[in-house]
Amino acid sequence: MAPEIPAGVRALWLEVDGIRIRCLTAGRSGSPLLLLHGGGFDAADLSYRHVIVPLSRAHRVFAPDWPGYGESAKPKLEYNLDYYIDFLEGLLETLGLQRANLVGLSMGGGAALGLALRSPGLVDRLVLVASYGLGNNIPFGHLGYLATRRRGAGDFAYWLMSRNTRILRWGLRRIVHDPEVVSEELIQEARRCLRRDAASRAFSTFRRNEVMWGRLRSDFSALLHEVQCPTLLIHGLHDRVFPVSWTLTAQACIRGSEIHVFRDCGHWPPRECPRVFSQVVTAFLNPCPRLAIHDSR
Repeated sequence: MAPEIPAGVRALWLEVDGIRIRCLTAGRSGSPLLLLHGGGFDAADLSYRHVIVPLSRAHRVFAPDWPGYGESAKPKLEYNLDYYIDFLEGLLETLGLQRANLVGLSMGGGAALGLALRSPGLVDRLVLVASYGLGNNIPFGHLGYLATRRRGAGDFAYWLMSRNTRILRWGLRRIVHDPEVVSEELIQEARRCLRRDAASRAFSTFRRNEVMWGRLRSDFSALLHEVQCPTLLIHGLHDRVFPVSWTLTAQACIRGSEIHVFRDCGHWPPRECPRVFSQVVTAFLNPCPRLAIHDSR
């Protein structure tokens, strides 16, 4: 049984490129804002459930489940970052949005960045959160590569975590910094995601296509100087998945970009630090004009 979505949020069902997609939405005014979740067993409500409503006070928020994730359809496809960039462009068209603000977490950040580079006219403001695509270091090195080549490993890992609370808690604590964030509520939400049909298929395929021997396939670091839109970079200081150095280097390469490193945070800022995350993103998307006082004489 899926958890209830937050009050003030509703589920919108779309068909994008022939695939049935669930998209959470909130807010009736302001510029459109898309919240793009990460890989693994993630979903829109898992990562963004505590920030959708605060962000919707100034924006029309859309938080889709990627194909292969959450309540969206899970077709057998060769998922890679290029696929999700193409899908994101199709999603904007389906929603009737000519331009939008994009917030992307991890894999979702890679897709948002890829779209901003390929089709800059579609992106107003860009927020990259512990983003994929900023470097080519393989998480867990060559061991990480070998793990992607073991067929059935993803299914087994998901099955094990969905049935063993101790292992699931350990896995969640690898994503966050503060162990207290891994509450019983979060464990139950994660277990529901893990037990969905074909829950591991999309991410297993994505990793197999993106993780090469000695490097990651999608690395936009050499193109960051081409980013044209205002950009905010967010990273947790204690991220064990992608190093904070990726974001620090990216900030130096993206002209005029801003950066916030959350001190007591891991790879999951919108879930681990939702209040501060909402405040920082809102301030970036809605900059207040500075007061200028001039001598009238």
